[in-house]
Amino acid sequence: MNLFDLSGEVAFITGGNGGIGRGIALGLASAGADIAIAARDSSKSQSVRAEVEALGRRAVAVDCDVTSRTSIDGAVKAALDAFGKISVVVNNAGIGRSSPPETLSEDDWDAVVDTNLKGTLLVSQACFGALVANGRGKIINIGSEYSLFGSAIGLPYGASKGGVITLTYGLADAWAVHNIQVNALLPGVIETDIWRGSLAVPDFRARLERRTPAARIGLPEDMAGPAVFLASRASDFVTGQWFAVDGGVNIADPVIH
Repeated sequence: MNLFDLSGEVAFITGGNGGIGRGIALGLASAGADIAIAARDSSKSQSVRAEVEALGRRAVAVDCDVTSRTSIDGAVKAALDAFGKISVVVNNAGIGRSSPPETLSEDDWDAVVDTNLKGTLLVSQACFGALVANGRGKIINIGSEYSLFGSAIGLPYGASKGGVITLTYGLADAWAVHNIQVNALLPGVIETDIWRGSLAVPDFRARLERRTPAARIGLPEDMAGPAVFLASRASDFVTGQWFAVDGGVNIADPVIH
């Protein structure tokens, strides 16, 4: 079990102040990691910082806008100033916009792709030096089921999350020589603020549960175990891979479900 022990590790988590990011932050902290919560809403970040500290780990909340390299560099510096190292990077920050493709605005496309895809690259680049200095590192990119399916009404979201997979492949190939493993988690529908309104509609929720072999909606804490694996020495020979955390939706028999 020492393979999964994250004592002495420092995780830099974008969007770590809510939803999936919070679930991963608390999971990594429970396994022994100290946490840098990099996000835009400082009050939410301070709340998660307190939760991490209640688990007996150190935490810092740093302001970070993943569409701005200047902001990212400042957040990385603040994390390094606080902890002296970064050994795990979780690229979780993301947004979505809903619109039919024929009416999708260029501004909405740019906002989503800049946050979800370019932001993943920029944060990885900004943390690269710290990972190399550490002698080893882990990058966990957060994709989506839409990385596999695409989306008719969320075109930029699906396209950006599809890009996260191929970005993961490229970074893994380039940085394996530096003992940096780069992998991706693809969550399904997770009980977070983004989905809460839709999931409150009984018929919609029931339809998603029928579509899921596990017959339930995911919880933020369902992301913790896979993230601990990818952040730990247990995955030292695993790179360039993606793992769906969706209760089986992506392999479900459409005749049955």
